[in-house]
Amino acid sequence: MSRRTGQRGSVFQKGTSAWSQVVPAYGEFWIDTPDGRKRKTVSLGVCHSRTVAKQKLREYIESEGINSVETFIAGTSPALTFKKQAEIYMDALAVRRRKPIKPATLSVWRSNLNKRILPTLGDMPLSEVGNAAMKLFVDKCNADGLAPKTIVSYCALVKLVVASAVNAEGERIYKRTWNHEFVGLPIVDNSKLKRPTLTADEVSIVISNANERYAVLFALLAGTGLRIGEALALKTTNFASDCRTISVERSMWNGQEQDPKTPSAVRVIDVPESLASMLRGIVAGKTGYIFTTRSGRPMTQRCVLSALHELAGKAGLHSFRRFRTSVLRKSRVPEDLTKLWLGHADSSITDGYARQLREDVSFRQEWAEKCGLGFQLVHLGPPQAVEMAGVVAA
Repeated sequence: MSRRTGQRGSVFQKGTSAWSQVVPAYGEFWIDTPDGRKRKTVSLGVCHSRTVAKQKLREYIESEGINSVETFIAGTSPALTFKKQAEIYMDALAVRRRKPIKPATLSVWRSNLNKRILPTLGDMPLSEVGNAAMKLFVDKCNADGLAPKTIVSYCALVKLVVASAVNAEGERIYKRTWNHEFVGLPIVDNSKLKRPTLTADEVSIVISNANERYAVLFALLAGTGLRIGEALALKTTNFASDCRTISVERSMWNGQEQDPKTPSAVRVIDVPESLASMLRGIVAGKTGYIFTTRSGRPMTQRCVLSALHELAGKAGLHSFRRFRTSVLRKSRVPEDLTKLWLGHADSSITDGYARQLREDVSFRQEWAEKCGLGFQLVHLGPPQAVEMAGVVAA
C-alpha cells in the first residue's frame, strides 16, 4: 500500500469520437475487492469539456475515499459481520488497561447485544452498518415501543462496535459520519425519564416490614445514599469505632469485589447518631462482610432487589439514593459535602478549593446530625438486633 500513489481515473463519452457538450460523460477507476482489482464506471452527467469531467471524477474519487487506506482495507478484507466484530470488541473490553469496563456494565452490554441489537444487525457485513442500517434498527426499536433513552443507549453501543474495527496502525477502518436526523434517533427529554424514588413514609414502611436480613441494609441505603454495590462490599473494618463514619473503598457485583464506580466514589460518609446506634449493634463482635447470605457468601443485588420489590412494588434500589439526595438538598447541606457523601466528582475549580471543608470532621458531623435521616427509623430492640446481626453476618 505504501507504493500506491492513488488514481485519478479516466473519462469518456459513449458513441462519440470528439468531445460533445450534450452527450453524458462517464468516469472509470479501479476498486479493490477480495477477488482483486476491478474497474468501476460512474455517470458524471453532461460535462461541457473533458476538463470539467475529469474534475468531477476527481471530486467523486475524493469524496468516496477511493484512494484511502481505509477503503483499501475494507475492500480487500474478508467479509466481517457486525456480530463477529461485536464479539471481538466485547472480549477486548474485558481485558483493556485504559479505562477498564466494570463487569456490571459489560454484562448489560452483552445482554443488549444479544437481546436487541444482533437479531437486527448481527448478520450484516460490518462495512454496511452505516446510517441506512442504523435507521432500520431505530425503526425496529420504535415499532417495539422502546423508550427514547433506551434507543439512544442501544445506538451508542452500535457506534462503539463499528468504531472498534481498526487496522494495524490502530486507525479506524470504517469512519462514519452519523446523521441523526436521517436515522431518526429520538431526542431524550430528561424531564420525562422515569426516576422512581421513595417518600419518607414509604422508607419507614419498607424498613419496618422488611425481615431481619434486609431491614438494616435498607436503613443504611436510605440514611447514607450508598450505592447498593458499595453497601454490599462493606466490611466491619470500614466502620469507625462509634459507627459515625463509613469509609467506602470497594464495590460488589455478582459476589465479586471490584473498584468503586469512579475515583470520587472512594470517600468517607458521616452517619447521624440515630443510624450509628443501630449499626453499632450490628458491627460489634463481627468480622468480614456485614451483609451476607445464611451460607456466609456476600449478598447479591438481585436478591436484595427482589426483597424490595415485594415491599415497594417496582421501586429500584437507586430509589434510596435519590431519597437521600433530596433529604440533603432540602436540609441545605453545603454542596461540597453533598458531593462527598454521594461520591460525585467536582464540577468546578471552586469545588476543589472547598476540599478543606471536607477534612473538617466536626463540621461534617455537625451537618450530618443537623439534616438527620429524613425518615422515621424503626429502632430494633436488643434481642432483635442480636438476632439480626447473627442472620446478616453469619
